[in-house]
Amino acid sequence: MHRHDGFRELDRQECLDLLAQVPLGRIVYTENALPAVLPVNFFLDRDQAVVLRTSGASRMARAVDTSVVAFEADRFDEATRSGWSVVVTGRASKVTDPGEAERLGLSGPLSWAPIEDGVYVRIEPELVTGRVLDDVSPTGTV
Repeated sequence: MHRHDGFRELDRQECLDLLAQVPLGRIVYTENALPAVLPVNFFLDRDQAVVLRTSGASRMARAVDTSVVAFEADRFDEATRSGWSVVVTGRASKVTDPGEAERLGLSGPLSWAPIEDGVYVRIEPELVTGRVLDDVSPTGTV
């Protein structure tokens, strides 16, 4: 990044702290050799993995299991022209352990859509990057 572009790079902990503040993000994965992006609700687990819940029959759940994916979340304020974006890259896997699934059922994300055959998907945060726009030109020439 250019040092005068108005963006500041975030360290890993700053990124994770920001992720914990929002309930929605986007999972980026490959489906049939093409990029796919899907909005999802999520939460950060105690080990800082990104966890989401989806239907076990969903195309996304089948496509991401044991694959490397990206997960992005952000928050922007148009009035102040400020905000942040965080990307987590790592291997996704369905949670298959019944005890772990039960634990996540008590503390994990609730799906916004009704799900009968829900599964949890974990994304291990191998690479965590982010940036914040907090030094904006008042003339709008960012």
